[in-house]
Amino acid sequence: MLNHLLARFYERDLRKLIEEINLFKNEEDLWKTQGTIINSSGNLALHITGGLNHYYGTILARNGYVRDRPLEFSKKNVPRKEIIAGLEALIPLITGTLNAFAGGQMEEPFPINFDGASNSNNYVLVQLLVHLNYHTGQVNYLRRSLE
Repeated sequence: MLNHLLARFYERDLRKLIEEINLFKNEEDLWKTQGTIINSSGNLALHITGGLNHYYGTILARNGYVRDRPLEFSKKNVPRKEIIAGLEALIPLITGTLNAFAGGQMEEPFPINFDGASNSNNYVLVQLLVHLNYHTGQVNYLRRSLE
């Protein structure tokens, strides 16, 4: 049951991040930072896309996605449409993966160590949702501070 709830929350929260990205009046502001904020909203969106593709795609769905984490923070001026397309593509990947979980699979160990230890799928997948929301809050704050 948790897997189905998580699927709904991921879709809701990815759509909220997409909304935040779309609310930037000037697309170039996606690549700006403010004060002590070191990551732009564009880079945070690329980071979320890369991280979720890695954990859901590579690790759980085994779809062959290859993550380049440093590029998530160094790449600049990616068109807004491309960022949104990457976030949109996560929704069927994540919901499909979660909805395919059966029985006690959510309590089973995640296939790789996470947070430096062996943790359950429950732990990792909830933590990734929390991480998504943390960065969505940063994007919201940065967007409003740049207006």
